Amino acid sequence: MSAALPSPTRFGAAPPLRGVVRVPGDESISHRALMLSALAVGESRIEGLPESVDVLATAAAMRTLGADVVRDQDGTWRVHGVGVGGLLQPRTAVDVRGSETSARLLMGLLTSHPVTAAITGDAALSRQSMEDVIEPLSRMGADFTTSPGGRLPLMLRGACPAVPIEYRLPVASAGVKSAVLFAALNAPGIIRVIEPTPARDHSERMLRGFGADLVVEHVGGERIISLHGEAELRPQRIVVPGTPSLAALLVVAALIVPGSAVTIENVGLNPTRAGLFEVLRAMGADIRVTNQRDVAGEPVADLMACHSAMRGIEVPAEIAPSMIDEFPILFVAGAFAVGRTVTRGLHGLRSGHADRLAVMAEGLRAAGARVEEREDGLVVDGTGGDLLPGGATVATAPDHRLAMSFAVAGLRSRAPIGIDHMAPAAVGIPWLAEILTSLAGEKLRDEAA
Repeated sequence: MSAALPSPTRFGAAPPLRGVVRVPGDESISHRALMLSALAVGESRIEGLPESVDVLATAAAMRTLGADVVRDQDGTWRVHGVGVGGLLQPRTAVDVRGSETSARLLMGLLTSHPVTAAITGDAALSRQSMEDVIEPLSRMGADFTTSPGGRLPLMLRGACPAVPIEYRLPVASAGVKSAVLFAALNAPGIIRVIEPTPARDHSERMLRGFGADLVVEHVGGERIISLHGEAELRPQRIVVPGTPSLAALLVVAALIVPGSAVTIENVGLNPTRAGLFEVLRAMGADIRVTNQRDVAGEPVADLMACHSAMRGIEVPAEIAPSMIDEFPILFVAGAFAVGRTVTRGLHGLRSGHADRLAVMAEGLRAAGARVEEREDGLVVDGTGGDLLPGGATVATAPDHRLAMSFAVAGLRSRAPIGIDHMAPAAVGIPWLAEILTSLAGEKLRDEAA
């Protein structure tokens, strides 16, 4: 592993990892913070905003729609909002780059504004259908002209006033739910979204934090979200918590490398996102939670992870929605546990940009792990803490989460594990290499040179 290279490709056996670090802010929360700040009256301040391509695309989109979005030299972002209903007709296409979250939430915001807007994205995003979000927004009065298959680029004509609806989600989707709730902000009456299965609730928490009249009820096993439209949002000061997906990488790295003890500060522990840490504890992981607090409606804490002898378990299928992005790094943890780790109900990992189950199974086998691939999950037989043979170069395109998970596996491999496709890996691999080097100290840098 070489932290000196801008795009390191190989990760090998590491000495103990020790220290206190922070991970970049959560992108899901950041998108919502920028958008709702743009709809508040007055100035909101956002600290800890991750300046990724996707988040910067959302900031640029809100400028295009009339909000004043400024980054100070200290990294604080200031957003002067235009008020609910105040978004302007964009003079150019709204380019969301590769951010599916930006596209879906912006479609919701614009649905209840009297504007016509072209929404575009990059080639990868333009392969994703938006039909699931177009369907409820069309029922609210918006009109869409899309590329074939309901894809970007598309033209949206908003409705003002929009039609208040009651919408039952056919499948759990934080993006569709959030789009409908964001459209409801400038619609008359009460709009209800019914969730048979709960999805991530960042939007509900942040909407309440900004002052929206939103109520969540649990009836007959379903979750009913009611939002009163024509809202008046108040500006906020938001400190974006660290993304649990990135914290998970460092937690597992500390758990599998002997002698390690790593503290990750300011980690978001939203229950709809923190299932991995619960599963790891059930496997015997030493993960301690300290400094618990609430930030902008989101539970936040510091995590300390210490090297642990983990045992394989059967992961309950019902916990999958709360850790769907973290299954790749769980498979890595399972590869070093005692016994067998069994996962089920992961059909969703076969959709999207890559078949994550197939990629993880193939890559772990290439690194020497014993893995059985099933239709809806993987079965991983662990080494009991011993090193993997390693030496493989694994294909991870186009998913940087997979690349970073294999990088962590390389920390307990006799021969380094290589990451073959650096375009998606460039999103996170340089950051991971730098932070691991800081935790391992000079010895790792010497070995990696």
